[in-house]
Amino acid sequence: MNNKIICIFKKELRELFRDKKSLSMMLITPILIPLIIFGMSALFDAQMNKPVEDYNRIGFNYKMSDAEKEIAKNMDIQAIYGDTEDLREKYDKAEIDLYVTKKGNIYTINGEENETTSMASALVNSYFTVYKESLQKNYLADKNMDSDALLNIITVKENISMEETFFGNYITNYAFLFIIMAIAISAMYPATDTTAGEKERGTLETLLTFPMKGRDIIVGKYLSVTFSSIVTGIFSFILTVISLKISNNMFEIYNDTNLMLSPAEFAFAAVVIITYSFLISGLNIAVASKCKTFKEAQSALTPVMFISFFPGMIAFLINLKTNALLSLVPFLNFTLIFTDITKGSINYTNILLMLISTIAIICIVLGIIIRQYKSEKILFTN
Repeated sequence: MNNKIICIFKKELRELFRDKKSLSMMLITPILIPLIIFGMSALFDAQMNKPVEDYNRIGFNYKMSDAEKEIAKNMDIQAIYGDTEDLREKYDKAEIDLYVTKKGNIYTINGEENETTSMASALVNSYFTVYKESLQKNYLADKNMDSDALLNIITVKENISMEETFFGNYITNYAFLFIIMAIAISAMYPATDTTAGEKERGTLETLLTFPMKGRDIIVGKYLSVTFSSIVTGIFSFILTVISLKISNNMFEIYNDTNLMLSPAEFAFAAVVIITYSFLISGLNIAVASKCKTFKEAQSALTPVMFISFFPGMIAFLINLKTNALLSLVPFLNFTLIFTDITKGSINYTNILLMLISTIAIICIVLGIIIRQYKSEKILFTN
């Protein structure tokens, strides 16, 4: 790296660390990530460990038999009787959590979709499963038939690893998406200030009179913005790991689950974050360089942030799997590879393809920016 690039890099860093807004974007935004992790973990934990008393008030429009009452008692179901209209009114007033109507041998579970109703519905469905099995056994016993031989023709066992859980994967992947957002926000302000901001202040003309090539100026500015992004990304990642460690020991939903990364997984996850920082910084500078004012650049960069965020979110929601082709797709590849890494699957080929794709895009973007800095129409406000 030549001395001119280093000079520009140092100049931009000095301005970056003198600017309170840039520092706040770089350091304060990551602090929100632990709050999000703890908040989502607490919400999941509360939902999964909700006491049965919160959703066990079940209405019945018929009198239950002694067998039904015994099953309901064993399942902590609080049976409330009444006709259909009475039960509907009680449900509307939140005096019961669900109500069951019977017509012949058809039982209908009634309610409106919400969290409490869903849990009450699961409880009632379990109740009817037990009751149905009880009726089947009694019927077969009356016919002098072996109920166990008929009802248990097959045996189903579960062999599901508890190393990874839905909640563990969910919280880890969403944490990465918030890291990406923090990096994008951190890169946006310095990229805007070092390009459109300098045009608006009129300092860019002075800088261009110095005996240095436009390429050196661009590379220096690019490296300073990337440095800001990397600091934010690594700081966010460290806070995420610490938060996951605390959550792992704090919330019951993560029992028998290891949310921590091995040293190799940590290192490769950091590589993904750093690679993303290089890419988003270059794109932000490219877009901001075309703008004449600071405000115009901020407006132009807002879609860039969302474009970089949504592919990963969609991939996570539809459970998209990584392959060689997708490893070349910008933004999508970062989320897919990070997800694989956190699951303990480190595919060196996919990581290499991600690096090649990103480097190629960065080279193209830098080339475009360098050409922009040779155009007076783009450079100057007047």
